[in-house]
Amino acid sequence: MVDYGDNPALRTVFVESRPTARHLRKARLVVVDGLDRGKEVVIGKTRVYVGRSPVNDLVLTDKSISATHFELSATEDGYLLRDLDSTNGTTYGGLRLKEIWLKPGTTFKAGNTSLIFEPSDDFVEIPLSDSDRFGTVIGRSVAMREVFATLEKVAPSDLTVLIEGETGTGKERIAESIHQMSRRKHKPFVVLDCSSIPRDLMESTVFGHEKGSFTGAVAQHRGAFEQATGGTIFMDEIGELDLALQPKLLRVLENRELKRVGGDKTIRVNVRVIAATNRDLRRMVTEGAFREDLYFRLSVIQLQIPPMRDRKEDVRLLVEHFLATLTDPDDDRPRPALDPAAMDHLIRYDWPGNVRELKNVMERAISLCDGGVIHRHDLQLGGQLGRSAPAPEATASPTTHAPEDPNQVRFAVALAGEYKDVKLVVLDHFERAYITRIIEQHEGNISQASRAAGLTRYHLRELLKKHDLK
Repeated sequence: MVDYGDNPALRTVFVESRPTARHLRKARLVVVDGLDRGKEVVIGKTRVYVGRSPVNDLVLTDKSISATHFELSATEDGYLLRDLDSTNGTTYGGLRLKEIWLKPGTTFKAGNTSLIFEPSDDFVEIPLSDSDRFGTVIGRSVAMREVFATLEKVAPSDLTVLIEGETGTGKERIAESIHQMSRRKHKPFVVLDCSSIPRDLMESTVFGHEKGSFTGAVAQHRGAFEQATGGTIFMDEIGELDLALQPKLLRVLENRELKRVGGDKTIRVNVRVIAATNRDLRRMVTEGAFREDLYFRLSVIQLQIPPMRDRKEDVRLLVEHFLATLTDPDDDRPRPALDPAAMDHLIRYDWPGNVRELKNVMERAISLCDGGVIHRHDLQLGGQLGRSAPAPEATASPTTHAPEDPNQVRFAVALAGEYKDVKLVVLDHFERAYITRIIEQHEGNISQASRAAGLTRYHLRELLKKHDLK
C-alpha cells in the first residue's frame, strides 16, 4: 500500500469533526513509448479509464490495447490501477498484474504501450452536502454526501442524468427525488422499467401506437414519453433496452419529438430524462451491445451510487429510519428497539442486496420479534438467520403435481423449527409463486398486474427484484 504522507490521492477535510469536502490530488498519465507517445490525460476525478474506445478518458490507437484496458481510481490509500480483463494485459517489471498501487514516477505497460504516472501538488476540491438526505434518500457517509452535493446542483436543471449502481442501491428513489426537487415536480413522474417489457411491445410502450397499427392495437395509445409530458421519465435498467430501439430513443433525446407506431404525425415532447442501470454500459459499448452515441447522450451527468459495503457508517441511520417508517401506526405495541449485538451484526454484514436487502431484513425482524426487542436471532441475512447455531430446517417447496385449479399453489412444508422461521420460508415461496402467476396472467404488463394484485407498481417491481423475476 502506498503512503503519500500528507498527500494521499483522496483526503477528507473535517471542520469540527464533520466532513465538509474531499481533496483529490491531481495527477497525469503520460504515454512515454508506443504509437501514442506524448499523449496524456490529466486526472481530475476519482476514476478514469484508458483504452481504444471513445468512451475512455484517455483514448489510444495502439491495437494491442483493449477497448477499455484499465481504470485508475483515487482512494485515501493512494492511486489504484486495475486491469479490466484486457486481452494483452497490463504489466509492471515484466509481470502481468490484476491491480497495483502506483507510486510517483511508476512506469508500466498496457499492451505494447508504456505509460508513466506523475502525481502533482495541486488538488481538486470535491464538495460534500451539508445534509444527511436528499429527498427520500438518506445517508451521512462521505460517499453519499458527495452524491447529494451533485444532486443538489443537478436537480433544479433539465440535464439528463445517468444513475449507475448495483441492484438495491436506491436508484429509483434517487430519480424520484430529483424529480421532486425540480421545477417539474407538479408534473408526471413516469417509470419505464426496460427489463420488464416484452421485446415486441417495447416500441409501443415507449413511443405509443395508433389504432390498427398492429394486431391487438384496438385503440390509440400514448407512450411513456407522451405520458410524461411536462415532467420526468425514468428509464430504469436502460442497459436492457433492445439494440434495435436505441436509434429511435436517441432521436427522441436529441430532437424531443417522436412518431407513434403506425403514425405519420410528429409529436413534440417536453420531458426530462433520467436513466439508471446496474450494468456496465461502458463495457457494453465496447462490446457493441449499447450504442456509443446513446451512451454519451444519456451520461450528461453521471452518478455512481456506492454499494452498502462501501458505506457501512450509514447502516445505523438506515436502521433507525426503517424502525420509524416500517412500524405499523395502527399497532398498539411500542416501536421495537434493536439489541446492540444485533446492530453490530448488521454493521459487519456486507449487504450484497444493498439498501433493499436491509429494508427487507428490518421489515421481517419488526414483524417477528418478541418482547419489543430485535435480537440477532431475529435477523435473516443472506437467506440465513443471524444466529450462531445452524438455522432451523424449515423448508417449503411446490408440490410435484399440478393443482386442479391453476390459480392455486400448494406447498409441501417441513414443519421443523420455530413457528416464525417456518412462516418466513412459506411466505417467501408464496410471494414468488403469486407474483409469477399474476405477471404471467397479464403477459408481463406491470400496470395491469399491479392493479389486479391490489399493489402499487413500485411495490410489485420491488417484489420482482426481490425474487429475481423478470
